[in-house]
Amino acid sequence: MGRKTNYEKELRDDLMEQLDDNGMAGKHYDNLIDDYLELYKLKNNLIEDIRFNGLRISYMTGNGFEATKPNESVERLVKVNAQMLKILGELDLKKPKVVDEDDLL
Repeated sequence: MGRKTNYEKELRDDLMEQLDDNGMAGKHYDNLIDDYLELYKLKNNLIEDIRFNGLRISYMTGNGFEATKPNESVERLVKVNAQMLKILGELDLKKPKVVDEDDLL
């Protein structure tokens, strides 16, 4: 796994603490937490792409005309969020009560 931000470390610590409080231990659960954190990073990248490119992306057709299409990151963001919620549900965890630096802006 790559470099973790303070928020990601706090997020992982909070989720692991919830697992411990629920009496759930083992590599399987640790792996699901790691998957959740990877999805968290992916979610942030998708949000950044949507902010940068917008909801629709312009492109040139084969005929040389400019057209637009939906930004695929929007649909992917919905799917990533759904998967994150499934992981939390599978582990019977609640959303961590950690404040994200981005939420403070």
